[in-house]
Amino acid sequence: MVSKSAVYALISLSILCAYPALADLSTDQKEKIAAHTRQAQEYLKSNRPDLAANQFRAILALDPGNVEALGNLGVLLFFRGDYAGAVPQLRAALSAQPTLTKIQALLGMSEKRAGQFAKARTDLEQSWSGLQDENVRVETGKDLLEIYYGAGELDKAAGVVSVLRQLRPADPDVLYSAYRIYSDLAGESLLAVAMVAPKSARMHQIMAHELARQRNPDAAIAQYREAMRLDPNLPGIHFELAEMLNSAPAAAHREEAEKEYAAAVAANPADAKAESRLGDAAARRADTQAAYTHYSRAFELQPNDPEVTLGLGRTLLSMSQPGKAKPLLERTVQLDPTNAVARYHLATLYRQLGRPEDSRRELAEFKKLKQLKDELVQVYTDMKLAPGKREQDEPPEAK
Repeated sequence: MVSKSAVYALISLSILCAYPALADLSTDQKEKIAAHTRQAQEYLKSNRPDLAANQFRAILALDPGNVEALGNLGVLLFFRGDYAGAVPQLRAALSAQPTLTKIQALLGMSEKRAGQFAKARTDLEQSWSGLQDENVRVETGKDLLEIYYGAGELDKAAGVVSVLRQLRPADPDVLYSAYRIYSDLAGESLLAVAMVAPKSARMHQIMAHELARQRNPDAAIAQYREAMRLDPNLPGIHFELAEMLNSAPAAAHREEAEKEYAAAVAANPADAKAESRLGDAAARRADTQAAYTHYSRAFELQPNDPEVTLGLGRTLLSMSQPGKAKPLLERTVQLDPTNAVARYHLATLYRQLGRPEDSRRELAEFKKLKQLKDELVQVYTDMKLAPGKREQDEPPEAK
């Protein structure tokens, strides 16, 4: 359902500077229209849309083609839930003035709720790209998303939900829609590969992804190895196998993971992620110089990757270069405000720099994010899935 704020953004649109048909009306009619308009505005300010609607009807009795009255009456009928009644009012307003993008969007929403799906799709599509008001654009996108998803047009639905995620990144409805659409697209793709190339390297790679999500690392590793056997030059295969090995508890797997990260860099020297992981491995061995070299290369390739900026910042801290580390850690938090490890190191750094208030703020954020992370891990555990987001190891003293 469209929110009240979105609807009121449509009311009192000031559609016309001067409605041309007024020239054909008598002075008495013009004065009555002006009086009804003023009264409608007063009723709207007093939150009496029912009485305001009567004033717009009175205007239309005097001037049936009054675009402003048609549009606002249509809005009020929509808000009241009378979608079938809103459609002809909004359609008439749009016919008289085709540039009314908001009115066309609301017309599409009304038509959808009135069961006129073909017309709704046309009006929603035509208005979607031209909408400037964020609230109306979001509500229009949600309706268009439902139409595309219901028709099984997942590619089009994915395009709309991508825009909605940018506009409302914390909206649970938008995020759920994204989850459903991307999951369905993944399922479609898996089925398509299974049908056209069931024994291919890509099929084994997909199987490895699914097994990893299901917390079955040994089976996932086996599938990655089979994919690599079938196609040693499969793009990305060394990095993906390394990621799986790196997440496994056995120390031997971590040693092999480092070799696979190196193979990934050899296959693709622009692989900043693999360079960063090599930096992680060197840091775990306390090989500060090697860590600095790998992180620096990764930073040259991807200066806006928060994992890279964090790794390089932490390494510079261990090299007693807080002045160089500070902008990198601050940049990490800008790029990824949810990065708990960066918050912890910033808290430590600010304390060393004599900035106690900033240190307390970052430490409070670290504790809040750590608690949230623990809760998310529990959610994934309940679903028997592996968490999707990787974050560098927490320093022992922060655990």
